[in-house]
Amino acid sequence: MCGVVGVYCEDRDLTSTLTYYSLYSLQHRGQESSGIAIYSDGIKIYKGMGFVTEVLKDVVPKIKGKIAVGHVRYSTTGESKLENAQPILVRSKVGEIAICHNGNLVNYRQLREILENEGRVFATTSDTEIIAQLLSNFLMKYDIYESLQILTEKLLGSYTITALINDTLLAYRDPFGFRPLCIGEVDSGYVIASESCALESLDVNKIVDVKPGVGVIIEDGNIEFFRVARAKRLARCVFEYIYFARPDSVIDGVSVYKARYNMGRNLAKESAVDCDVVSPIPDSGTTCAIGYSMESKIPYSEVLIKNRYVGRTFIMPEQKLRELSVRIKMNVVKENVEGKRITLVDDSIVRGTTSRKIVEMVRKASAKEVHFRVGSPPIIAPCYFGIDMSTREELIASGKTINEIREILLADSLAYLSLKSLIRSIGFKRDELCLACLTGVYPVCVPGEVCDNYKYDVKY
Repeated sequence: MCGVVGVYCEDRDLTSTLTYYSLYSLQHRGQESSGIAIYSDGIKIYKGMGFVTEVLKDVVPKIKGKIAVGHVRYSTTGESKLENAQPILVRSKVGEIAICHNGNLVNYRQLREILENEGRVFATTSDTEIIAQLLSNFLMKYDIYESLQILTEKLLGSYTITALINDTLLAYRDPFGFRPLCIGEVDSGYVIASESCALESLDVNKIVDVKPGVGVIIEDGNIEFFRVARAKRLARCVFEYIYFARPDSVIDGVSVYKARYNMGRNLAKESAVDCDVVSPIPDSGTTCAIGYSMESKIPYSEVLIKNRYVGRTFIMPEQKLRELSVRIKMNVVKENVEGKRITLVDDSIVRGTTSRKIVEMVRKASAKEVHFRVGSPPIIAPCYFGIDMSTREELIASGKTINEIREILLADSLAYLSLKSLIRSIGFKRDELCLACLTGVYPVCVPGEVCDNYKYDVKY
């Protein structure tokens, strides 16, 4: 996943602050590393492992410049270590390029091999450096418009980027629109970010989504939007709406909160069970549980209280960390549980580790029954576009029936939202979403996987 930011501000003292607080608002998108690149007589980069506050708080007051990019990382390609922290800087005859990337390249290894055979040396194991190296190559022969068109033809997968090309700010969203990107105006410039919540926190005006296949250039205060490519279909990541984005964000005109609320209501229409209490698995299941409660007329109550100082377990890089954090992340409110029939509502089940432990905790608190409802369909296939679900073996729903999953979770009953209702809850057409993790059919060709060539061919 990751979160990206780009800032242009005439007030040189304010640029780094706007970048910092935008990244702070996007911390949910990545917790491994943070970084800022700022232009001031050359590009200077400040980055490190850890949260935004840990890495950048003391740095921000000291750095000044008119343009900057920033990044919070959640690794899928490339190990979780400092050299892979972003922004990534490359130098060439065209000058310096600092790039931030949200997404994942399917053809990363092939592109890297080609570049290595040409004599290129890599400082990281991240696919982001591939983008930076290619862009640098093309800019030596072509202008930025042609360079982005050629880059688009080379890259397979998802990529939303912000970049400094010397003293020019560039942003680009891939033609499928896998990952979100939006832009807003401040009094003295512009802020670009992965989600609108980052801009709202800065009281930014006129927030608009960067459309898929569109590039943005900001140079000397002038902004230009230009069409780079157009795909035959779109493939917005459905998991942004299910789990990853903050509920107060609006992505491509759709309120994430409303989409999750609709998921809960539709889930209750399909599979409500007689019980005493509906409770979310916080925080990602909260909005869905509210919708479920409203539709089913079953009282909403908090059965689980979350420790707010523990990060999101799903995006932690190692399974052992996820398992440990579940035990310290939540406590059961026993008086809301004892002797009652409880329906727990979550946004999704990926590995099932967290879900089983939570059911065990609620049963230990003397619940009479524990039912489990999920605001999305079963996740049956890996993601190759930037979410850490890389193998079928780690997905609890891959190759198992609903009843087999129920038994593993130790729940009295289990039901998922249907795919049809999920699509209706979000409000886009089926061929405007990437549903690969739910269907096993991919919007771009992935080696060894099924893709619908008729529907998913891309024509620029």
